[in-house]
Parts: sequence; C-alpha cells; structure tokens
Amino acid sequence: MAARMGCLLRQRLWKETLTVRRSLRVGAPCASAAGPPHFTDPEVQSLLKKMTGLNLEKVFQPVKQQLKPPTYKLLTEEQYQQERFIVVREPNGVLRKATWEERDRMIQVYFPREGRKLATPLVFQPENMQVLFKEDRHEELLNRCLVQFDPDSAEYIRVHHQTYEDVDLHGKYDLLRSTRHCGGMAWYLCCRKKIDGFLIDMIQRDLLDDAVSLVRLYHMLHPDSVCARESQGADGVELIKIYVKMEAQKPGYIELALQAYQESLSGAASS
Repeated sequence: MAARMGCLLRQRLWKETLTVRRSLRVGAPCASAAGPPHFTDPEVQSLLKKMTGLNLEKVFQPVKQQLKPPTYKLLTEEQYQQERFIVVREPNGVLRKATWEERDRMIQVYFPREGRKLATPLVFQPENMQVLFKEDRHEELLNRCLVQFDPDSAEYIRVHHQTYEDVDLHGKYDLLRSTRHCGGMAWYLCCRKKIDGFLIDMIQRDLLDDAVSLVRLYHMLHPDSVCARESQGADGVELIKIYVKMEAQKPGYIELALQAYQESLSGAASS
C-alpha cells in the first residue's frame, strides 16, 4: 500500500514538472516576438544619455573646422540699397523685419535720394491725380512717381495702373507715345486684354507696324488664346483682322479704322 502511494506521488510530481516546462517553452516566443530593442527607442536612448554624462568642458571645447576661402561679390549701389537688411525693435523687445514703408523711410533718412520726399507728396492721392489727368499731365505724374517710389512698391504700381486706365478711358494714348512710359502702358493693356482702343489709335495715326507689334505682344502674353493659335504664319493687316474676328471687344470700330486706312493707301497710290 505504501509502495503504491509513493508511485502515485512520483507520477503526479512528474506531470506537474512537465506542465511547468511546457508553459515556459510556450511563453518564451511571446516574450521575444517583438525582437530586440532598437537604438532609437526612447527607453534605450534614456539609458544611453544617462551613461554618456554631461561634461561642459568637453561640450564647449574648441573644435577644429575646415577653413574656406572668402567669397567676394561686387554689387552696384542700386543692388546694395535693394538688398539692405533692416530690422525694427518693438517697445516690448521683439526684433522684427521692417515693413516696406518703414524700409523706404529709413533708407531715405540715412541715404537720401535726390528729389525723393520723406513723406509721400499729396499729388499722389487719388483725388489730386484726377486733377492732373484733366490737365493732361500724365507724363509729369509718372516721372515724379519714378523718383518717389521704387518699382516694386505698391504705390508705384497703383499710380501707374491708374494713369494707364485714365489714358485708355479717354483715348489719350499720344500723351505717352515716344516717352519712357509707352512700353509700360502697352504691356499693361496687353496683360488686361484691353488693347482695342490703343490699336484703333495706332491705325488712325497710320502706325500700322506699331499696331502689328501690339497684336504680336498680345499673342506672346496670351499664347493659349484662340487668336494666337489661329494667327500662326499671319502678318501685317491679316494679323490684325484675325484678332478682330477672334477676340476684339470693339470689332466694328477696328474694322472701320482698317477700312479708312486701306482707302487712304489706295487714294495715295492712285494719285
């Protein structure tokens, strides 16, 4: 009886030992399923930082760097003024980049330009500009604008655009013809697709070559327009006629101007 009880106890202990071993074997792969930790893991980095330590003498010690030869650039006075870096210190201590108005004012204070005023002259106010427009002083206004403002300033652009619009509205294109402002006006009108009035004025003044050049400039600025695609290989009066047919806003007026021009040529040839 005692021998039988001892045998049963040994069998039970053996089964329990096998169960524990199997559980350990099954659980081992689960513990290492994620694989070894990576160098960039937060826990690894935390341990590495602690082991590295912080010796300020080593951190701030001089480090030898490669010497590079200096680079010299020649700038014109205009480039130097344009690229000058200007900052403003606010009362609360914040340092910020100067606005365009502040920049223009500071440059004028320390590097004054002849003819330019520190404060914007009243003549550039819209109501005063209208007075000059009524007196046909468009060129004078634009000349003063060139001195007072830089080409990339908002006021410079506003004054030029308003002047071009007034010239186009009243058909006073001849006021700017043969001046430094004529090219800018032609560019502006082509960009806005408003060349009809200028085109009629050129034809009426027997400036057909200028009219053809104006249409060509229009095609260059709007290469995807129907007129530009249909005008491939065309030239002279034919180029203008295609524009009149395809995109002109005042086709009747331009056709009458062309007709009068061709009749004048016929009359001159017959005489």
